[in-house]
Amino acid sequence: MDLTSISPTLLIASLMVAATPILLAALGELVVEKAGVLNLGVEGMMIIGAAIGFIAAVEIGSVWLGFAAAALGGAVMALLFGVLTQLLLSNQVATGLALTLFGLGLASLLGQGYVGIKVDALPRLDMGPLSDLPFVGRVLFGHDPMVYVSLALVAATWAFLRFTRAGLILRAVGESHDAAHALGYHVVRVRLLAIAFGGACAGLGGAYLSLVRVPQWTEGMTAGAGWIALALVVFASWKPARVLVGAYLFGGITVLQLNLQTAGATIPVELLSAAPYLVTILVLVLISRRGRRGGDAPADLGRAFHASS
Repeated sequence: MDLTSISPTLLIASLMVAATPILLAALGELVVEKAGVLNLGVEGMMIIGAAIGFIAAVEIGSVWLGFAAAALGGAVMALLFGVLTQLLLSNQVATGLALTLFGLGLASLLGQGYVGIKVDALPRLDMGPLSDLPFVGRVLFGHDPMVYVSLALVAATWAFLRFTRAGLILRAVGESHDAAHALGYHVVRVRLLAIAFGGACAGLGGAYLSLVRVPQWTEGMTAGAGWIALALVVFASWKPARVLVGAYLFGGITVLQLNLQTAGATIPVELLSAAPYLVTILVLVLISRRGRRGGDAPADLGRAFHASS
C-alpha cells in the first residue's frame, strides 16, 4: 500500500464536498426535531430532491433553478408528512418510514428517462489570489458555491435558534408544546414551517448529489445519506456546530476509504466501503452509553400535539 499517493490537501478539500449533502439534510432535520417532530423520511426527501433537481436542470438548462426545484420538491414532500402527522395525527415514525419508501419509488419512476444524461456541474468560485495560496487556497477557497451556502446555513441556523424570537418559540414548542400553546403560540403552524424548512434542506442535499458530486441521475444515488443525516443530529446533540463537525467527520471517512482503496490497501473493499456507516453506529452507541441523548433531545420530540389538551 502506497500512502504517499494520498494528498492531504485533496483529501481535506474532497471531504468538504462529500460532507455537503449530509450537512444540508442534517441541518434541516435538526430544526425539525428542535420543533418536537421526528421525521424519518429524510432519505425519501433527499432522493426526490436529487431527481427533481436533476430533471429541472436538464429541462430548463439552469443548475441553480434545478436547486430551487429540488428545495421546492423536498418541501412539498415534507409538508405531506406534516399534514399527516400534525393535522391528521398519524404516527410520526411510521409516516416517516412510509415517506422514505414513497420517495424512493417516485424518484425511480421520475428518473427513468434521464439515466445516462449529464449536466454541467457548478464551477468552483474564483477567489483570485486566495485560491492560489498553498494548501489553504485549495482547501478553503477552491469550492463550488453550495459548499459555502451550507457553511452559511450552519451559522444562520445557530444564530436563528440562539438569538431570535422565532427561534425561541420554535425551541419552546419542541420542549413543551402544551406550555407553548397555553402562551398563545400556534404549535401546528410552527411545526409545519419547521417541517417545510427541513424538507427544503433535504432536497438541496439530494440535488447536490445529482448536480455537483456526480453529476448525473442514478437510481438510489443517496445510498443511505438520509439515514446518516438523522444519526448526525443525535451525534451533534441537536447543536448546529456539532452537526458541521459530524458531517465533516463522516465525509472524511468516506473520502479516506476511497483513497485507501486507490492506494491498494489490503483491507477488503467491502469493509472499507462500510467503514463510514460502522463508525457512525459506533459513535451513536458511545453517545447513548454516556447518557447524552436523553438529556439533550427536545422534551416533546416525537409526541403528537392535541390542541384540545
